[in-house]
This record gives sequence, C-alpha cells and structure tokens, in this order.
Amino acid sequence: MSTHLPEPRLTRVYRLDATLGEPLELGETAQGHRRIVPLTGGTFAGPLIGHGKLVPGASADWQTILPDGTAVGDIRYTLETEGGAVLYAQSRSVRHGSAEVLERLARGEEVDPSEYTFRAATEIQTSDVTLDWLNKGVFIGVAARAVAGVIYEIYLVA
Repeated sequence: MSTHLPEPRLTRVYRLDATLGEPLELGETAQGHRRIVPLTGGTFAGPLIGHGKLVPGASADWQTILPDGTAVGDIRYTLETEGGAVLYAQSRSVRHGSAEVLERLARGEEVDPSEYTFRAATEIQTSDVTLDWLNKGVFIGVAARAVAGVIYEIYLVA
C-alpha cells in the first residue's frame, strides 16, 4: 500500500455577492459578543451550478466576536438557481487580522481582503437530482467583507 496521498485540488463552485442588513446585537455572553447579521439579498454565479439569487429571510450570519476582535461565524443561507433548484448552505467561518484592521472593518470601512483572513468550511444540501453531487462534496470558502455586504467564493475540494 502506498503511503503517498494525493494533494487536494480546488474547483470554484460559485461566487456569492450578498447584501447585509442591520445586525441584531445580542450583546456580551459567556462565549463572546453575539450578533445576528441578516443576508438580505444578492446574486451568485459559478461554472458548475449556473447563477441565481440569495433568498432573503432565509439567510443570516450568527456571529460571535471574541475579545481580540476575531469573528467566528455560523453562516446559513439559501440560494435559488435560475432553474429553480434550492440550495441550503451552512458555513463555519473565522475572520481575523491585526487589531487595527479589525477596527477598520468594525467601522464599516473598505479594507483590502489581503489585510485579513476570512475563511469558511461549508456544507451544501439540495434535493435537486442534477446537483446531488453538492450533497456529497467537501467545500471551503474564501470571503471578504465589503462596505455594504460580503463576498463568498466557495470551492469544491477534490
């Protein structure tokens, strides 16, 4: 038996440009500062699934902000393809960087994504038979905070 394992390859599945609503601040808890940030709309496109829209009212980021400014996200969103397929995505994310950069992000300033790290592990579910491969995939995401929204690029790990 060979002990050499294949290196993973990444294939971009889609890019989601989402708009954000006003956060609901829960305040300080034993786990950190909690807030819920609604994803209020947006569009996605990708070479393997086509394009479509984010479903508002069924999408939000349940965040925990740690004392050092790191944001840990539980992001759940619903997408609908132009063909009518509905996708449910859930990501566990972490966004961290220097104190100065995180303060700029907190103020809503535009910050170059190369100045901080924003990554996610994502699971996707669908009942659409043509997209059933999504149910079996392992996905990672690279993300960036924009002034009025957030951008997620989701990749299949092969």
